[in-house]
Amino acid sequence: MRVLHFYKTYYPDSVGGIEQVIRQLCVGTTRLGVTNTVLSLSRQKDLVPFQFDGHTVHRVPLNFEIASNACSMQALGALARMANEADVVHYHFPWPFMDMAHFVSRVKKPTVVSYHSDIVRQKHLLRLYQPLKHRFLRSVDSIVAASPNYLASSPVLARYSDKTRVITYGLDKTTYPAADPCRLAHWRARIGPKFFLFVGVLRYYKGLHILLEAAQGLDYPIVIVGTGPEEQALKEQAGRLGLTNVVFTGALDEADKAALLTLCYALAFPSHLRSEAFGISLLEGAMYGKAMISCEIGTGTTYINIGGETGLAVPPSDPQALRGALRTLWGNPDLARRMGAQAEARYHELFTSEQMAANYTALYQELVARKATASAGGSVGLAGLPPTP
Repeated sequence: MRVLHFYKTYYPDSVGGIEQVIRQLCVGTTRLGVTNTVLSLSRQKDLVPFQFDGHTVHRVPLNFEIASNACSMQALGALARMANEADVVHYHFPWPFMDMAHFVSRVKKPTVVSYHSDIVRQKHLLRLYQPLKHRFLRSVDSIVAASPNYLASSPVLARYSDKTRVITYGLDKTTYPAADPCRLAHWRARIGPKFFLFVGVLRYYKGLHILLEAAQGLDYPIVIVGTGPEEQALKEQAGRLGLTNVVFTGALDEADKAALLTLCYALAFPSHLRSEAFGISLLEGAMYGKAMISCEIGTGTTYINIGGETGLAVPPSDPQALRGALRTLWGNPDLARRMGAQAEARYHELFTSEQMAANYTALYQELVARKATASAGGSVGLAGLPPTP
């Protein structure tokens, strides 16, 4: 079974949540006999194919962007050629250029779309994109949502309920570095033994400006790991608010991230818009047995984090409610430990890479078998037609 994944970016160019999902999916399904290839765009000059975690990565030049929509003319030919060699083409939505590339490249193989998120921003351009989006979603064989919460709350997915199913994201802790004692000591000395942690790309929908407001008047250390388009604005906001308890680490390697996930007291994940469809770093917190704070936005964040069980869930864009949740967890270590243990148990029950890989492998096999049956049926039907009078 050969599967081609197509998404606008991938390792090593970026390390966001969707990239981590693709990585975990490739690692998990490779163990089940799937041969995975990832096709993505890059600004780098040396674009030689390479092996990464047991799968092949091909990159083509990113030529230009329109409203954050990465485009590449070279991707059209590469997609056509590589899809022809694959058994299944696995698209990762949203990426409007991908929809167009699917038709221009005349992909005829079985197709599955991981529907990572509705498009929330750029409402005017979205109206222009709607016809292409729906033509694309009608044309693919299967659509996958990552949580029942998102499937139930997405008006787009409601139109394709006949071809949509839920397969939750999963992580494999063995793909994360073991916590290094020297790094643990370094971070413990720098921050202290007790702190809240956020990990992720610093984007507009992450709600970090709300977290900074919530941090006013508190002296709890809050560590923000990552970089992104909102980084400078957030640092300026922290300066205006006089927040000396907030540490921006910038981008860190996997070993440092693993150390901070090991050490942290709890996860603070304040994403306030539906662009946050799941929250991979929130799931990482559960995997490390940490209590969590998230917002109820009708997406996978509160499928991972069950309010009152694995952590606390607060209304979005509400600094006072978020501040109250921070205070509640900080002041109740027994509660935080109990919620962390329940979060880890829920991870093992629902969110392992093995489960995700098994479910996707079964879907790939189903789509290939369906295509073979349809082709055979078509051939038999034509052969069995009565002669023309």
